[in-house]
Amino acid sequence: MIQFLLLRGGAGARLALLLILMLTGLSLRPNVAQASHLRAGDIQAKVDTTASPNPRRIFFKMVLYTDNSSPVDQPSATIFFGDGSSSCIDGIPRAVKRAIPGNTDTSVNIYYFEHIYPATGGYNVEFIGENRNDGVINMTDSKNQSFYIRTYVYIDPALGLNHSPVFTAPAVDKAATSQVFLHNPGAYDADQDSLAFHLRASQQVPAGIRGSVGGFPCSGQGAGTGNNTPAPQSVPNFRYPNDQAITAGNPRAVQVAYEGVPPYIGSPIGVPGADAIFIQDVNTGQITWNAPVAVGFYNVAFEVEEWRRVPLGRRLIGKVIRDMQIIVTASTNLRPTITIPQDICVVAGSRITGAVTAVDGASPSSPQSPITLFAYSGVIPPATFRQTTTGPPQATGTFSWQTTCSNVAKVPYLVVFKAQDNPATPSTTNPVLIDEKTWRITVVGPPPQNLRATPAVAAGGLNSMVLNWDTYTCANAANFYIYRRVNPGPVPGGCETGIPASSGYVRIGTVGPNVTTFTDLNTDPVTKVNRGLDRGQNYCYRIYADFPLPAGGESLASNEACAQVAGRGAMLTNVDVATTSTTTGQIAVRWTQPRPVSGTFTSPVQYNLSRAEGLNPAATAFVPVAHGPFTALADTSYVDQNLDTQNKQYTYKLEFVQALATPISEFSPTASSVRVSALPANVAATAITVNWTFNVPWDNATQPTTIYRRTGNAGPYVRIGTAPSTATGGTYADRDPALVKGQDYCYYVETNGRYPGFTFLSSLLNRSQERCLTLISPPCTPVLKLLTTNCDSLANLNEFPRQGERYSNRLRWTVGNTPAGCDAAPASYKVFYRPTPTGRFTLLGTTTTTSYVHGNLTFSGGCYAIQAVANSGAVSDTSNVACQDNCVFFKLPNIFTPNGDGANDQFRPKNSSPVRRVHFQAFNRWGVKVFENTTTADDPILINWDGGGPTGEKNAKVKTVDGVYFYLAEVEFADFANTKRTYKGWVEIVR
Repeated sequence: MIQFLLLRGGAGARLALLLILMLTGLSLRPNVAQASHLRAGDIQAKVDTTASPNPRRIFFKMVLYTDNSSPVDQPSATIFFGDGSSSCIDGIPRAVKRAIPGNTDTSVNIYYFEHIYPATGGYNVEFIGENRNDGVINMTDSKNQSFYIRTYVYIDPALGLNHSPVFTAPAVDKAATSQVFLHNPGAYDADQDSLAFHLRASQQVPAGIRGSVGGFPCSGQGAGTGNNTPAPQSVPNFRYPNDQAITAGNPRAVQVAYEGVPPYIGSPIGVPGADAIFIQDVNTGQITWNAPVAVGFYNVAFEVEEWRRVPLGRRLIGKVIRDMQIIVTASTNLRPTITIPQDICVVAGSRITGAVTAVDGASPSSPQSPITLFAYSGVIPPATFRQTTTGPPQATGTFSWQTTCSNVAKVPYLVVFKAQDNPATPSTTNPVLIDEKTWRITVVGPPPQNLRATPAVAAGGLNSMVLNWDTYTCANAANFYIYRRVNPGPVPGGCETGIPASSGYVRIGTVGPNVTTFTDLNTDPVTKVNRGLDRGQNYCYRIYADFPLPAGGESLASNEACAQVAGRGAMLTNVDVATTSTTTGQIAVRWTQPRPVSGTFTSPVQYNLSRAEGLNPAATAFVPVAHGPFTALADTSYVDQNLDTQNKQYTYKLEFVQALATPISEFSPTASSVRVSALPANVAATAITVNWTFNVPWDNATQPTTIYRRTGNAGPYVRIGTAPSTATGGTYADRDPALVKGQDYCYYVETNGRYPGFTFLSSLLNRSQERCLTLISPPCTPVLKLLTTNCDSLANLNEFPRQGERYSNRLRWTVGNTPAGCDAAPASYKVFYRPTPTGRFTLLGTTTTTSYVHGNLTFSGGCYAIQAVANSGAVSDTSNVACQDNCVFFKLPNIFTPNGDGANDQFRPKNSSPVRRVHFQAFNRWGVKVFENTTTADDPILINWDGGGPTGEKNAKVKTVDGVYFYLAEVEFADFANTKRTYKGWVEIVR
C-alpha cells in the first residue's frame, strides 16, 4: 500500500513528484536495457609491492562469475575508486576468463587494475554490473537489477603493508532441496589480520552505470551523468534464503537431521522440523543452510571485516563485500560426507600431515560416484594437498605443510576441505553436491631453550639472580618476557603459549629478541628502585617470546629454572585465630628470625607487620597493625586485637628492613587466617558439611587438618575427626548419627603446616574462627516470575526513550515446596542476573522480600534466577531461569529542522528499542548520496544527522538544501537473535 501524505506549502508537490518518479523508475532506469548474466563477485586489494613502492598506490583484482546460459559477456568493467574518480564506462578490460572446475554453467572472469590515491584515508572501491542473471527468487525481478560489490581500503603508511582478504573458494555453489547446504569462502589474510564475517542483503544501484559515472575526464561512450559516487541500496524485496515468505510457507522451510560441525557455531546440529536456518560463522565464514526447500537461484552477500592487531587493541582497516549465488535443484543425489583431522596446535618448524577422506551418499536411486577433493587456504602454496584415490567406496587425500617461524600467529590458520561428488550424468536435476569442513591449525613459537638461574650479589649487597638462555631459533621474534614466582609452578599445557596469570608467575622484565641474559634485582615496577631478592627464598623463572604484529603470536614457555638465595628471610608461620568475636576477636601472628648469609646483621633492623581483609586482598589494601614497627630482632610474635573474626578473614604481610645507607626491604609471602563454614548437607538434616579456606606460603596439604565440634553455644569442643587439605582449603562431612535436627552446633578446624626443607618448621598449627549453625533442612527452591516489558506500548509512545529514561525489570517469586521437607521460611534471597540467554550469572544483590526491581537499565533483555538463604547460611537450589528479550521497534520522523535553535536539530529515531548499530544513508532526489554514517549503542544519539552534506573544498562541510531526502537505515537490534531490519523512507529538511 502506498500512502500519500499532504504537506504544507510546496513540500506536498515536491513529494508527489518524487513518488511519481519512484513509481515510474523501473521503466526509466538505464540498466533495464542491459541483459542479465552476473551471478557473483568480489574485489581484492593490496598495497604497492614493487621495488619502489608508493604507499598510495593500490593494486586490485576483481573476480566476477557469469551465467554461461546468457548470451551476454562481460569483457570489461566499470570501477569507482572512492575518491570521486572512476575508470569511465567499461574502462577496465578483462584479463582472464575460465570455467569453474566441475561447474560448467558458470565462468570466472578476472580483472586487474590499479589506482593512485590523492591522500591517506579510507576509500570505497565499487563495481556496478548490468545486470544480475534471471531467476533469482529471493529478490524481485533480478534480471532488471544491477549487480553491486564493494571493498573498503584504508591507506595509512603507519600500518605497513596491507592486503585485503582473499577468497580461495568460488562464489557460486550448488545445493539440493531437503539437504543441508554448506559453503565456506576459504578466506584468508596474507598479513594474518583477524577476519569477521557478517551476512547482509544483496545490493543494487538504481541509477545504474551511466547514471553513476561522471563526466570529465570521461568522454564519449565512457562518460555518464553522475558524479562517480554510486548510491547502493538493497535489491527490492530481498529475503535471506531461509525466509518462509519465499514460498509463502507452502511448502514450509524446515531443518533436516544434521550432525553439525564442532564447535557448532557456524554449523549447528539440525533440529528436524524446526524452521530452516541460514547462518554464517562470524570467525570462519562457514555458511550453513538447513535446509533449502524451493528450487531456483539465491543470492546473498556477506561482508568481511579486516581487523588489524595494534599495540592498543584492534583497528578496523578494511571491508570486502562478496555477493554469492547458490543454485538449488531438486535432486535424488545425496551429498558426500567428508572427514578431516581434528584441530591441532604445532610448534613452528614442524611438518604437518593430515589425512582427508570422503564417502559419497548412496541410495537405490543414487549410487555412489567418484569424489573430487579440494583444499582452500592461504597457506597453499607452500602447503600442498594431493588426492590419492577417488573412490568409491572412499576418496582419500593428504595435506602437507612444512611450517616455519614466519608462520607463528595469534589466530589459527584455516584450511577448508571440500568433497564434491561426480554423478554419472550431471544435470540440473542431478547436480554435483558437496560436503565441507574447516581445519584449524595453530602455529606457536618454539620454547626458549636451556634457561638457567644463578644467585649473585649485586652492588650495595643486593641479592640478585642472573638468568641465561640459548640464542633463540626464531629470528623474527619481537621480545622475550621474563617471569618469576616463589617455588615451582604448574607445568604448562601442551599448546599453552605465554605464561598465564593463573600460574602464579609475575612478569619482571622484557628484553629484545637477540638478548640471552637478564639480571633480576627485584626492581619496583613503579619507583624503579632495586629492592633485591629475599634471602632464603627459592625463586623460579620461565620466559617466552612473542612475535610482531599484525600476525602476533607467542611461543611456548621455556623450561622452569629455580635457584635459592643464600641465607634465610623472615617467614610467617602462624595466623592463628585465638578468639572469635565481632568486635574483640584476636589473631596470633608469629614469624621466624631472618638469618644473614654469614655472621650477623651489622645495621639496625625492624619488622613492619600489616593487615588486610579478605583471602586475596589488593596490595594497596594493607594497613599497619596497631603496634609497631618491631625493632628487636628477637621480637617475632604479635597478637592482633579488636578484630571481627566472626565475619571476616584476614591476611598479613611482613616486611623486614635493614637500615643501611640505602635501606634494604624484604617481604615475606603473605599469609591468611583459616576461614571455616558449615552448612546442612542434605534435606533430611542428618549431616553437616564443613569447609575451610586459606592462602598461606607453607604447606598444609602434607599433614591432616583436625576438625572440632561443640554441641550448643557453650561448653567444650571435642575432636571429631581429621581430613586432608589441599593448597587452598578442605572439606569434611560430619555424618555422626548423634546429630539431631534443630540442634545448634559449632565447629572450628586446626591446620597443620610445614615449610619443606626446614625441619624446625614442620608443625605449624593454625586455628580457624568458630562457626555455629542450626541443623535444619535447606530452604525450598523459589519459583520466579519476571514481569515482561510491554513492547507494543513502548512502540506506540510519541518518543522513547527520552533523555535519561531507562528500563526497569520487576521480579516476583514465591517459596516453592521442593525438595520434599525443605525449609519454607528462608531468611533472605540472592538475586542473580545475566544479560544474555546463556553464560555465567552474576550476583545482583540480596533482599529479604519476595520481589526485586532491577532498574536504571539501558536495555530490558536478560535472564534472572533466585536462591533462598536460611539463617544457617544454607542455600537452596537455584530457581527456574526467567528471561525476556529486548523489544524490536524503530521509528524515524519525516521532518527535522537543523537551524541551530536546539530543538529538533538532528535527525534521530523518535522511538527505538535497544540497537547494536545503525548504518544510515541519505540520498537526494537524483539518487546522489549526501550523508552516510554508522552509529552504535555507545553513541549518545543514533544517526545524529545535522543536515550536513558531503565535504567540499578545504574540508568544509556543505549544508544540504531544504527539501525531501530519501533514506536507507540498516538496523541491527540488540535482541537475542541479533535481528537485522532495513528501513526505507523520506524526511524533509526545513530550516
